[in-house]
Amino acid sequence: MQTPNVDRAPGLSVRLKLTLSYAGFLMLAGALLLAVVWVFLLRYVPDRVVLAAPGPSFPDRSDLLAAFAPKMAIMLGFLLVFSLVGGWILAGQMLAPLARITAATRLAATGSLSHRIRLEGRRDEFRELADAFDAMLARLEAQVAEQQRFAANASHELRTPLAITQTLLDVARKDPERDNGELVERLHFVNARAIDLTEALLVLSRADQRSFVREHADLSLIAEEATETLLPLAEERGATIETSGDPSPTIGSPALLLQLTTNLVHNAIVHNLPDQGTVWVTTSVHPQTAVLTVENTGEKLTPQLVSTLAEPFQRGSNRIRTDHAGVGLGLAIVKSITEAHDGTLTLAPRPGGGLHVTVELPEAPSAGG
Repeated sequence: MQTPNVDRAPGLSVRLKLTLSYAGFLMLAGALLLAVVWVFLLRYVPDRVVLAAPGPSFPDRSDLLAAFAPKMAIMLGFLLVFSLVGGWILAGQMLAPLARITAATRLAATGSLSHRIRLEGRRDEFRELADAFDAMLARLEAQVAEQQRFAANASHELRTPLAITQTLLDVARKDPERDNGELVERLHFVNARAIDLTEALLVLSRADQRSFVREHADLSLIAEEATETLLPLAEERGATIETSGDPSPTIGSPALLLQLTTNLVHNAIVHNLPDQGTVWVTTSVHPQTAVLTVENTGEKLTPQLVSTLAEPFQRGSNRIRTDHAGVGLGLAIVKSITEAHDGTLTLAPRPGGGLHVTVELPEAPSAGG
């Protein structure tokens, strides 16, 4: 969406304003200096000189004024010209970095985010502004690239169930006598995955936009609710869930924090050993942080693979799909919700196999704080 142009009356340029300010200050200083000289001279020059005897004459105040006034006018005129020319040159040198920043801003407005100002010189106000603008451009470029990559992946993931549905319908149309029970079952499965993907995208968008109400929440109670909900899945897959920890108060959206915890526990159950796997869910409180830790057994993971698991549509085990593998947004949603709550997410491989996930959120202030 383009920003509407705001009609403003034309005004003086900043360079001209600085020039006039510099010239005005210098003229005022010169005038004050000349006034001081004039007052100083008047102390030693009488109003009128009276000669008692023939001899050399001395100037009085009228003679001094006649001699001093033209030179003072010439000096002020020279000072005016000097201040205007010098002020214009100095203002141009001072505003040169601002011109580079303006050019970079206009370039970024056209969609080019790879340009950087890289202002040289020692640190001053212009250097700090340029560095801040470069940092903003870097963040915008990374966000745009991530959004483009996410949009491409989302389009691919959404196109897959639609293509499968189209194929199944084409087969059914070409073979009217085929048993529709199997077709309905497969269509139901594909449609359910498409719905799950759509809902996951909506949750991810909601977290990214931070459009939620913040209130008090306890991570220990949220973890307990999430584990109870997923206990049947854990029993089905032969996994054991062990929970422990202390009350861990924080500020945020209980619904999104429950989604975060559920995704972590679900991921720990699904990506675990085929049988006799274990999931550990722990909450704790550290100075100014509430911590949720989810750890699970499983196959050994490399640090390179773990570093990509929080990216959208990335799955462990070479992106193998299972009946409970999800849509590839579980940890991406966890990361987005964590960042929306001003927290940090840490993923690390366990030495014996599996994954260790730590979510650190700001601790809720005490009632007396």
